[in-house]
Amino acid sequence: MLQKASRMRRLSVILMCCGLLAPCAAAGSGSIAKASLAPQQRPATLVVDATRAADGFLRVHEEIPVASGAFTIVYPKWIPGEHEPSGPLSDLAALRVSANGSPLDWRRDSVDLYAFHVNVPPGTQDLDVDFDVLMNAPGDVTATHSLAILQWNRVLLYQEGIDSHRYFVKPSILLPAGWDFATALHEAGRSANRVDFAVAPLNMLVDSPLDMGRYAKKWNLWQEGAAFVQLDAFADHPQDLDIGSSLLRGYQRMPAEAFAMYGSRHFADYHALLTLSDSVGSQGIEHHQSSDNRASDGFLTDPDESLSGGDLIPHEFSHSWNGKYRRPEDLTTPNFQVPQLTDLLWVYEGMNQYLGDVLSFRTGIREPKLYPEYLATVYASMDYETGRTTTPLIDLTTGAPHFFEARGSYPAIRRNANDFYTEGELVWLDADTIIRERSHGARSLDTFLHRFTEPALTGPIVVTYTRARVESLLNAVEPYDWHALFEKYVYRVSAHPPSDELARAGWRLVYTKKPNEFITAEQSGEQGITGWYAYGADLTEDGVVRDVRESSAAWRAGLAPDMHVLAVDGQQFSAESLAYALRRAQRSNAPISLITTQNGWYQTLSLDYHEGIRYPHLERVAGAPDMLAEIVAPHAK
Repeated sequence: MLQKASRMRRLSVILMCCGLLAPCAAAGSGSIAKASLAPQQRPATLVVDATRAADGFLRVHEEIPVASGAFTIVYPKWIPGEHEPSGPLSDLAALRVSANGSPLDWRRDSVDLYAFHVNVPPGTQDLDVDFDVLMNAPGDVTATHSLAILQWNRVLLYQEGIDSHRYFVKPSILLPAGWDFATALHEAGRSANRVDFAVAPLNMLVDSPLDMGRYAKKWNLWQEGAAFVQLDAFADHPQDLDIGSSLLRGYQRMPAEAFAMYGSRHFADYHALLTLSDSVGSQGIEHHQSSDNRASDGFLTDPDESLSGGDLIPHEFSHSWNGKYRRPEDLTTPNFQVPQLTDLLWVYEGMNQYLGDVLSFRTGIREPKLYPEYLATVYASMDYETGRTTTPLIDLTTGAPHFFEARGSYPAIRRNANDFYTEGELVWLDADTIIRERSHGARSLDTFLHRFTEPALTGPIVVTYTRARVESLLNAVEPYDWHALFEKYVYRVSAHPPSDELARAGWRLVYTKKPNEFITAEQSGEQGITGWYAYGADLTEDGVVRDVRESSAAWRAGLAPDMHVLAVDGQQFSAESLAYALRRAQRSNAPISLITTQNGWYQTLSLDYHEGIRYPHLERVAGAPDMLAEIVAPHAK
């Protein structure tokens, strides 16, 4: 562990490890076309006026070092952690460029819309760039009356063609009156509501989001010398910050359990940023020394929400090791304009989905005894994904930039980006149980992780990997045909998800009428009715069809997404009338009658289904050891 040292000394060590003072890690793919004109000694400056953030509006001023003549500045396009060209270009408004007090014309590139061309007058050293940022759009709200999320990639332009590790920025922010903030950036000074941060390389700046708000609480989860892990929460309402003591203890155990899982640490300090807002919505984006976690109002106070979303913060924290420190070689790019290749997201996100969930149970954020119940939902959701008969996981990872943006009805036929998280979890559970079984409990995936994330302590650097290197390291931990395993479940069409791990762990999947606790918790938040594993449709509490499973009874009956079920067997639709009809159908051969409306047309459909409601569960195999209990048992000493 790092010994206690001054902030400046620690920053110097981090910069050296990052390759900023002396390279010591892979630089990534792609070519660097131009030398940076913003070195550490003469950085670009960035001032974000967030005083009207509550109104969804930011004003930005930049001074960008330039050379005279034709010059191009760019807006970040490929955003790390989002795995797609998701830079919100339409948020950039009212762009003005000037030099030495005189306005300059600029032109957007006709092919690359993220690039802007300027003719810089002779003798000019800096461009003054001003623009506004519009923070809120449908499905992408980042500001409310009480809080705001600042992703630095949304509020900057930079010199094209440079290495983002060698282009430096001095950032500042003007906060709304009375608002607090949190970020992994180190503070350099403060005057009234203005906060100045230390000069940072562009890659680190973009990797260090800032949350701010009028209602905030910060909990220290772990500290050793100058290093710490902190949970920084900002809420729309102060009462939403009243976390229960038991849940807080789970989060306080998270750092120790992560250190035990990985056997290493690759950050100086870490901020788990959390916004609580029904307006902002739910999302998690990983960063090396922080994470951008977004959840609903009741995430810390409602037991159902804490259960269903309990992996959010552990998942993003785990990414500091898997995804940030260790990263796929072809996903690691020199700047934010070079396309990311996403084929290895089944390791980056799939393995991390497994590890984040395991952490959520090892810490007690979720009760460990509920892990089998959770796994039942994971396996069933993927086994009932009809598109799996045509589309392998590798197509979803390779096509992730498309699948992340995919919309429309029947997603189970198309498959989704979520699938390489969810089914990836089963692939890595399979790997874990194989190692445990073959080594008679002497080794596990934790053993692999300790070697995968060596050495034990560094700053926030990147060490890349390929599929071959992952398989080679797994083989060094436990000799096995890992290549064939991944070929079967990732690179080829597989009729079913990996299932051997369930029997290997001492469990089997069953379906009963007893509600699954995790499905119930999710229904509580979404106010929905789950019939996916029974008649084959999910509905809202008002009877609007959300989705229909291909070849199910609901599909054969003619139910379709957005259709509204008005009545069930002559009764007005409700969750209770539907449940009653399903119970009665078990004792009858007569189909259930549904009166529906769709686009102004009414029709009566016949749902010929008689097996009752079904939910997935795991049950123990008599006489077999319980490997799942071993996996989620606390590991920290």
